[in-house]
Amino acid sequence: MVILKLVAYFMRLVRGLINLPEEATPCALTIGNFDGVHRGHQQIIWSLAVAAEKRNLLSSLMLFEPQPMEFFLGEKAPARLYRFADKLRMLTELPLNRVIVLDFNGYLAEMYAEDFIRHILVRRLNMKYLLVGNDFRFGKNRAGDLEILTAAANRYDFELHDIDDVLDAECRVSSTAVRGLLYRGDIEAANRLLGRPYTMYGRVVHGQKLGRDIGWPTINIPVRRRHSPVSGVYAVHVSGVEDNVILDGVASIGTRPTVSGVDWMLEVFLFDWSGDCYGQRVGVEFVRYLRDEEKFENLQAMALQIERDAQFAREVLSK
Repeated sequence: MVILKLVAYFMRLVRGLINLPEEATPCALTIGNFDGVHRGHQQIIWSLAVAAEKRNLLSSLMLFEPQPMEFFLGEKAPARLYRFADKLRMLTELPLNRVIVLDFNGYLAEMYAEDFIRHILVRRLNMKYLLVGNDFRFGKNRAGDLEILTAAANRYDFELHDIDDVLDAECRVSSTAVRGLLYRGDIEAANRLLGRPYTMYGRVVHGQKLGRDIGWPTINIPVRRRHSPVSGVYAVHVSGVEDNVILDGVASIGTRPTVSGVDWMLEVFLFDWSGDCYGQRVGVEFVRYLRDEEKFENLQAMALQIERDAQFAREVLSK
């Protein structure tokens, strides 16, 4: 059994193959979207790091921007669990030497699996070890699979390994599974698959101040994404408002139909706190789903419901 040495990993971000050196250091590689950086992803990365250290290779992870499904499906693509910057931030906490980000465009979409292996993985990356999930697909029309990779490994002299799925109560840990649980409001199960509380990050901006007018001032965080995997009203923990302090609150995420909103916004009423935190980057951890977003007849009706939501959220968070 190989145990990773207690050394610091300083992850380097490489945007595009053009920023790789001509004589690339031999590497151990894994490829995927890694949306959510959930427990299955974490197992892949730790296994890769062990293999890389044993073979004296550079542990490397390849991502694509946009994600392939976003390129092909556009607005119909599933909601991301995390924005790109947040995903990178989570990857820095794992034992990786390098993350390579390729622009997923028409050229890459039309590249045959064999060409992708030969020109990118072998020649440009100098890949000597590849670790992928057992359902990994790549190349034009997703024709590349483990059978094609096995033949290529013999031809180009690299090691190929696939890794079994991580299961949770017989459920496969995957980004799709996490997304489905969040859609249904099952935060607890989603957190179990992620291996951490589901959290959204963003900077506090000025809003319409309508919450202040009805006695429920909120901090407002633009969602800044096509779709959100969560919507509705939640009991939440909030970090980043005050140093080393976690605040409790009740949050609503959606388009704010009562005030004819269009853009997605995350609004949080913080319990027992008042102040100014405009411009600060905060994290909103979703603890418990309370209800769907609603359109109220007027602001007074909305204020009464917020009061009920706040009381319910306090009870949930006190436990």
